[in-house]
Amino acid sequence: MLPLLLVFAVQAALAEVGSAACKACHAVHFERQSATGHARALSLPSAHPMASKFSALVDFKPEWAFGGGQQAVTFVSRVRTGAYIEHGLSYYTSLGRMDATPGHAAAKGPGVLYPVISGEAEILRCFQCHSTGQVRVGEGLRISVTEPGVRCESCHGPGEKHVFAPGLGNVVNPASYSAAEMNQACGSCHRKPAAAGDNTDWNDPWNTRHQPLYLAESACFLKSEGKLSCGTCHDVHGGGAAKPSCGGCHVKPRHAAATAVVGKKCQSCHMPVVVPRPGLAFANHWIGVYAPGRPLRPIARGR
Repeated sequence: MLPLLLVFAVQAALAEVGSAACKACHAVHFERQSATGHARALSLPSAHPMASKFSALVDFKPEWAFGGGQQAVTFVSRVRTGAYIEHGLSYYTSLGRMDATPGHAAAKGPGVLYPVISGEAEILRCFQCHSTGQVRVGEGLRISVTEPGVRCESCHGPGEKHVFAPGLGNVVNPASYSAAEMNQACGSCHRKPAAAGDNTDWNDPWNTRHQPLYLAESACFLKSEGKLSCGTCHDVHGGGAAKPSCGGCHVKPRHAAATAVVGKKCQSCHMPVVVPRPGLAFANHWIGVYAPGRPLRPIARGR
């Protein structure tokens, strides 16, 4: 992964045109992608009905809403020059109420304060992954984004040249990526496969939200000869909706006679859902054979 400041420098030399400019030629993809959680990954609080209720609960006006809303929405505010706060309360769709923000110890806490200028650039990374194009730091160290949400140019790169001279040679086409390249690209925000020496706590349910990291551990990935990637099973323009293709490799899956598999989808057993906290659920992408009630680590990686 490029250092964040270098990424910003590269982007500054190029020009984004915004997803609306893509609609004229790619209307179907535009409309489908606009309805996804990716497209709503970052928005103004006015787009979320719960923002007003949040303000009433904490007596604080949120400036940004992070999250598409399928599972949760977390609110962020600028509290002073050079500092933003990730509030301690988030709205959980399945619960229909506010509760502790993911990763926070308690809902009663005020939240986590992030300086804009820091060695880890944490708050800038949050905005970078939840928006499209260059993230800017302006007067008073206020953060602004080129386009809220993960839109066309997040994956296809700046579109200025492509708009004026359409052609595959002047735009990034992820369809041409190898499986490893696709997993690395998605992993830029969803966390990349583990590098040598990385120390991942595979017993921490919170880590299952890092899909490329877990996928890279599975035998299905390791034995696919570079064919299995995020794009194999997920409709990238449809918001990541799963379209599993297990039958391509596992034409005649072998199961113990006592295993009740009739009517079940492969992923219901081999990619079990992990619930790290009420209101959040993630499919474990470490594809394998799991013991009943133990969804964190497989007892066998699969064939």
